[in-house]
Amino acid sequence: MNSKKQENELLEFLGGLAMLVVGLYWFSTKVNVSSSFFSGFTLGGFGVNSGMVIVPFIIAVVLCFVKPESFGCKVFLGLTILLIIAAVVASTRMYLSTMSLFEWAGVLVLIFGGAGLLGRILFKPVKAKDKKNDEENRQF
Repeated sequence: MNSKKQENELLEFLGGLAMLVVGLYWFSTKVNVSSSFFSGFTLGGFGVNSGMVIVPFIIAVVLCFVKPESFGCKVFLGLTILLIIAAVVASTRMYLSTMSLFEWAGVLVLIFGGAGLLGRILFKPVKAKDKKNDEENRQF
């Protein structure tokens, strides 16, 4: 009889995945997200009203209608769209709700414990016996 415990990699993988999913769900229920897009944001140390981000977009749209074949207006339009997306992301605020130490420890154990189990299975070195079986299976 083999004194070493037989490992069930699939069970470890599914258990780690379940722990990670439950931990991330529990964490996501404790995070409050708010957005203040129209109140403004800081860009490069300067306060910018979010409505001002729309002005270059309007100019780019007008240029694209005036000169539709111009490559420069399309690049300018793309940059203004990226600026609008950056403004929305910059004005988003996330707050963590009050949690007890027990809840916080549970969230951390589930997230990092599940990630550790997944990492152990996914980054496990391949045994010489398994390599030999893989090579034999590739020949057919």
